[in-house]
Amino acid sequence: MFNSIGPSIILGTAMWGWTLSKAECFQLMDEFYRMGGRQVDAATNYPINKIPTDFRAAEQILLEWIGTHGITDLEVIMKVGSINNLRTPDHNLSKSFLLLNLDDYRHRFGSNLDTFMIHWDNRDDRTEIERSLEVLEIAVQDGLQAGLSGIRHPDIYAGLNEAFQLDFRIQVKHNLFQSDLDRYAPLQDHARFLAYGINAGGVKLRTDHYRPESNLIVRGGSAGTTPLHTKLESLIPHWNQRDVPESIRNFNQISMIYAYHHPKINGILIGPSRIDQLQSSLHFFGLLAGDAYRPVYQSLLDIQN
Repeated sequence: MFNSIGPSIILGTAMWGWTLSKAECFQLMDEFYRMGGRQVDAATNYPINKIPTDFRAAEQILLEWIGTHGITDLEVIMKVGSINNLRTPDHNLSKSFLLLNLDDYRHRFGSNLDTFMIHWDNRDDRTEIERSLEVLEIAVQDGLQAGLSGIRHPDIYAGLNEAFQLDFRIQVKHNLFQSDLDRYAPLQDHARFLAYGINAGGVKLRTDHYRPESNLIVRGGSAGTTPLHTKLESLIPHWNQRDVPESIRNFNQISMIYAYHHPKINGILIGPSRIDQLQSSLHFFGLLAGDAYRPVYQSLLDIQN
């Protein structure tokens, strides 16, 4: 059901084992796979819920689902480096540790592993970063894609990559409130950007749309409104007067339009917590091919400017 021209859709697992039980995660994966989804984003430290016993719980749920169904054709992004799920910057990106992780995840996921991604790198030591890039080079030689996420010094990576000439899948926070795309400009000639946080952590258009288990509430965010909320609500009726395949009803749809039509975005991460949210997101994603919603995207750019 997904077109091959625009950005890809990627199922996120950040809340698995936290707000979502294993049974609920299995149901989401069943439906995502049935509807044609294959790309799944995971990380060693998911869920980041400050409960040490839940460290690596999300990846374990995904592995159990794969094993239960005998799946061999997923495209899993695995982010590595964090050594706990306590929301701290503690990490280990040494060459030896990354090689151990690479071997471990190749064994665990087999043909389902697609991208090996460095996660949360605050270092500025060029020698250490160069050794990490050597591991990504090995991963690419083994048929995987190289990835980066949460990199504090993209300029150092870009300089060192002149020797490696690696092409990266780079996860960037990108939404109507903030975007890290410009920060990664030094790497843009060797990057395909994957947008995460497109809903700004679970923002809704109206406060009565939040539930106690909503991601924004669980993570301690504020459920208030902003001038941007007011502006968007005022524009929705005008947007829906256009010849669009389906009326715009919520912030998630607006966020998907904003990410999908950005010329630098190659993939979009979604993090549904219910089957109906997943189905709605995948259905609307399928409508974004073509130019029907491009005027809405242009309108969003005008707001930003």
